[in-house]
Amino acid sequence: MSLEQLSQLVRNGETEACEALARELLASGTDPLEILDNLTQTMQRVGELFATLEIFLPEVMVAGEALTAVVDIVKPELKTMVRAKGKVVIGVVKGDLHEIGKNIVKLMLETSGFEVKDLGYDVDSLDFIKAAEEMEADFIGISALMTTTLPGQQDIIQFLKDKGLRDKYKVVIGGAPASQAWADKIGADLYCEDANCASQKMAALID
Repeated sequence: MSLEQLSQLVRNGETEACEALARELLASGTDPLEILDNLTQTMQRVGELFATLEIFLPEVMVAGEALTAVVDIVKPELKTMVRAKGKVVIGVVKGDLHEIGKNIVKLMLETSGFEVKDLGYDVDSLDFIKAAEEMEADFIGISALMTTTLPGQQDIIQFLKDKGLRDKYKVVIGGAPASQAWADKIGADLYCEDANCASQKMAALID
């Protein structure tokens, strides 16, 4: 019964075994922060393996599902221990149905102490802004996975400007067709090239 075993079970996508081991670790007095730190490292490793084509999308997805299950068990133990680093609204732009990258970013943000509202995929530009207002978010995270939907990121920033809200939120963009040059062009606060760097860059920005 160890964190290394938990990490391996997550990588293998063995959700039920992950849940049982997480409960055992908590019952035996393991620090919830240690468990989440281990999960963050595990998902970073999964992301690296995916980037180098050593594993493929189905394996990433089952690992993500297992990780989500463990986070759901550990998170209630953490609420009294950690002040959230920040509040994030995250979603995939209108017309884009690809959300695995966004899901991984969400998990890594949550395991790093952020409070995240996930809007899902095919999200209308104004819905990002409404959700950020309701949540009193610090960040708006916008994913686009297709070149044709990339302008949706620009639209959201323009809507914020039009409503006089641009300075209220840090806008973070990501996705395969996005780039630092695109972020600079549309006036985003932050570009994240992969899920691994998002939580680190966002934590640094809010600090």
